[in-house]
Parts: sequence; structure tokens; C-alpha cells
Amino acid sequence: VNQILLLLVVLTVCAILYNKVHQMPSALKNETVDLETPEETEEIPVVVCAAAGRMGATVAAISSIYSNTEANVLFYIVGLKTTIPHIRKWIENSKLKEIKFKIVEFNPMVLKGKIRQDASRPELLQPLNFVRFYLPLLIQKHEKVIYLDDDIIVQGDIQELYDTKLAPGHAAAFSDDCDLPSTHEMVRSVGMQNTYMGFLDYRKQAIRDLGISPSTCSFNPGVIVANMTEWKHQRITKQLEKWMQRNVEENLYSSTLGGGVATSPMLIVFHGKYSAINPMWHIRHLGWSPDTRYSEHFLQEAKLLHWNGRYKPWDYPSIHTDLWENWFIPDPSGKFKLTRPES
Repeated sequence: VNQILLLLVVLTVCAILYNKVHQMPSALKNETVDLETPEETEEIPVVVCAAAGRMGATVAAISSIYSNTEANVLFYIVGLKTTIPHIRKWIENSKLKEIKFKIVEFNPMVLKGKIRQDASRPELLQPLNFVRFYLPLLIQKHEKVIYLDDDIIVQGDIQELYDTKLAPGHAAAFSDDCDLPSTHEMVRSVGMQNTYMGFLDYRKQAIRDLGISPSTCSFNPGVIVANMTEWKHQRITKQLEKWMQRNVEENLYSSTLGGGVATSPMLIVFHGKYSAINPMWHIRHLGWSPDTRYSEHFLQEAKLLHWNGRYKPWDYPSIHTDLWENWFIPDPSGKFKLTRPES
């Protein structure tokens, strides 16, 4: 009898152990599923400058981007040492405190000896105008980067712009100045240039030696989608600096021509070697005239508006200021104020 009871106990223990062993994988599997975390979405780095006297533009640009996307945007806000505290306080004390951002200080000493002084439009010689030349030095960890001028408003989802395809071997994508028939009337009415003739001095031998037809369509570098690997591989920054230095010595282009001193080196270096941005992602020339306007329907369809030119939407006179003011956030410190007729 004792032997039978002992045998039954042994069999019972074995049965219990068998069930536990065979149930364990299922339990572990369920636990693993419960511990899984959702994969983080790709980070979209957006570079925008914060210049003295124009920080309201920076804030409006960031506000428009942040409000129109669900994407994981990281803003790189580039400023000079003297302007950084102001823009940081503005962001941290407004509804933009929720954004992801990094403040990057730009050292203007990198431009020493590379800018030819030109009194006709001194604002075009401000150091932050050249930040786009130095993207790989400022932004270290990203393969793809968006650069935007501060005088823009984004009405579309920035993810679409980030998804712009760059052809193999291209370090950047831009919008051609001839790519959108709807803007041609604006170009003609205010006498803007949209070919290389408007930016480079073809009387100079160094320009003629490039072999670029003066009637070649130009592009606007106020909106850039850049491939950092190609940029570094092709030494784009060094090439741009070379043409800046040559301009100091030979006056190959100037701000009296179409686009000032930051556009011309890029036209030379990227000629025939860039991809295209969807034209609706760069509707420009809103700052070229205080009178000539686009149709409201056309502007509503636009993904990005650019007030390039002298007439900025935070100043007076300017056009389509209502579209810009939709995204403006007042300065908590009261230092930056809009210029309006009633003021």
C-alpha cells in the first residue's frame, strides 16, 4: 500500500511539473508582447535662423510648422551669441514651449575675409544669411535636413517636404524660379530676375569661364532639403567659400543684382547638380512689391509662402500680412513689435 501511495505522489508531482514547463513559453510570449514599446517616428530636423530685429519671423515660421504637422520635428534655431537669450525666452514663455528644439550659436568669424562689403543692401550681409553654407558643421547627427529662411510660413505638413526625393549624387533640392507659371506674372510685373544673368556679372571672365548660359533658370535657396552625406562628400562648404573669396577679390556678383551675396555662390556650386522641390512648397516673391498680389485661392493652395524681398509681413507696407499674422505669437518681453499703419 505504501509503495502504491508513493508512486501516486511521484506521478502527481511529475504531472504538475509537466504542466508548468509546457505553459511557460506561452506566458513568456505574452509578457514580451506587453513590454514592447512603439517604434519612435523618424525625427525631422528643421533649421531656421533667429536674427536680431527679425525674431518675430522665426517664431511665426516655427509656429506654422508645428501647428500643421503630427511629425516628430526637431527645430535647430541658429543665432548669434547676443540674440540667443531673447529667442530662448520667447519660446519658453509662449505656447511654443512644447516644441522640441536646440539652440545653436553661429560664430561669424568663419566669414572673415569672405564677404565683400556692399552698401546698397547691407541687410544681405548679415552673418546668419550664410548659415545655410555651413549646415554639416552645425547639424551633426542627421542624414537629411530642411533649411528654411525666417520669412516663410508653412501651410502644409512639413513631412511632405522632408519626403522630397534627392537623386543619387545630389546634395540638395531647391525650387526653380521658372517652375510655376502662376508666379510668372508677378515676376514680370515687378521686374524680378529668374535667370543667372540676374545674379552673376557676365562681364567677368571668371563667370564666362563657367560655361553657364546667362538665360539658365535660377533657383531660390530660401528652402533647401539637403543630404548631409553628399554635402560633406562633395565638400560643398569649401566650394562655396572659394567663390565667396573670389568675389571679394574680383567682384563677380553683388547685392545690386537679383539675389544678393548668399544666392550667387550656390547658383554656381549647384548648377546642374540639384533635385527639384515641388513648386507648391515654395511660393515666393511675396516681399517684392507692396502692391502686386497673388489670388487668394492660389495662396490657399500653397504649402509654403515666402516673403523674399524688401517688404516683410511684420513691417509696413507689405502684402498678404493676414496669412503671416495667423501664426505670429507676440513677444512676451515686448521688445519685438509689428509695424502697422495704425501704430
